[in-house]
Amino acid sequence: MNPHVERVNVETLEWLVASGMLGDGKMMESYREAKYGWLGARTYPYAEHHTLRLVTDWCVWLFAFDDAFCESDRRAAEIARALPQFYAVLEDLDTGDEVDDVFAKSLLEIKGRIAAYGDGDQLDRWRAVTKDYLFAQVWEAANREDKVVPPVEDYIFMRRRTGAMLTVFALIDVATGRPLTPGEWRHPGIRAITESANDVVVWDNDLISYAKESDGGNSRNNLVNVLARHRGYSRQGAMEVIGRMRNRAIAHMVELRPSLEALGSEAVLAYVRGLEFWISGSVDYSLTSSRYTLAWQQARRPAGT
Repeated sequence: MNPHVERVNVETLEWLVASGMLGDGKMMESYREAKYGWLGARTYPYAEHHTLRLVTDWCVWLFAFDDAFCESDRRAAEIARALPQFYAVLEDLDTGDEVDDVFAKSLLEIKGRIAAYGDGDQLDRWRAVTKDYLFAQVWEAANREDKVVPPVEDYIFMRRRTGAMLTVFALIDVATGRPLTPGEWRHPGIRAITESANDVVVWDNDLISYAKESDGGNSRNNLVNVLARHRGYSRQGAMEVIGRMRNRAIAHMVELRPSLEALGSEAVLAYVRGLEFWISGSVDYSLTSSRYTLAWQQARRPAGT
């Protein structure tokens, strides 16, 4: 647990309130109860205060964008038409430039902090994967809109993008203070262990968030339902298959680790450890956060209560 957790939890909520992304209603209160500062503190326990604020604010931006912008009644075409303003923020605008949309304005402010705390390569990596994440929201919205359960292979491929994990992994070496070189970032072993870690976290999330999403409009974008629809599994059977998939991805990470250690790079070792913290930390947070536990409690209640 990062020692700055209490302070950052308060500061991130204050930042969210000031941003205007959620307004002042029921959703804001649910974010207060979810205590997102503990997510950052568990997944980046090594970060200093200023970088912990950065990564926690970014996680909260992703949650807010998902809840209030994407998983609303917004159609795929509407999300697609909104992309230019976000791409302009990522590529063309500088901190302090005038931006009207509250999500784009907060995105610009976060980009400025990444530029201040990291180097040009780190900023470029984050921008690239964030653009992939934004575009993937159009695909996910199209599934909701057309009531499509995507094929298994398509879902696994796109979930690596819709889950936004590459955007938070891209900030690991900013938070460690040990930047990966361009060659290290492109190393086949780094790419492979990153993909496996990505799969583990998003598949864990599909299991943990199933109660939250099972009756909602986004239920088709969940691996449990994808496997049930296209492979004929029961809900429990699909969950057990995902558990085995997860175990194989973890085993792959364990197999890759010695060859990455052999590179003799402190930055690589810190990055790999950061991936491991994300896996354990996200599970620890999710099993205690009201974002997920309230849905479990409601799912267990007998009908009519």
